[in-house]
Amino acid sequence: QVQLVESGGGLVQAGGSLRLSCAASGRTDSSYAMGWVRQAPGKEREFVAAISWSGSTTDYADSVKGRFTISRDNAKNALYLQMNSLKPEDTAVYYCAGRKSRIMSTNAKQYDYWGQGTQVTVSS
Repeated sequence: QVQLVESGGGLVQAGGSLRLSCAASGRTDSSYAMGWVRQAPGKEREFVAAISWSGSTTDYADSVKGRFTISRDNAKNALYLQMNSLKPEDTAVYYCAGRKSRIMSTNAKQYDYWGQGTQVTVSS
């Protein structure tokens, strides 16, 4: 089992930046692709960004391309999401997710482990 804990959420004005972090613990000796998924009130969970086990491959939802950057540090069992040029429509709970595969996925339903989420609120 892998436990994931997010941090770094908060309230920011439109155009601002936030950096989310996710700390992994437990069976981190296995190789996991990771991702970020968000859920706005009244909406389904939405894929945001994904990264392969090695970090060599990434992918993003069209809505965040060019503004968000996903990265990982396997030595620290950590995952990050740098969010720039934030918009009010980015407001959501952001979840860190792990997949029992080295290959990343852009399908939010293909992740096996989830954190508790961190709230990001962007004011206009």
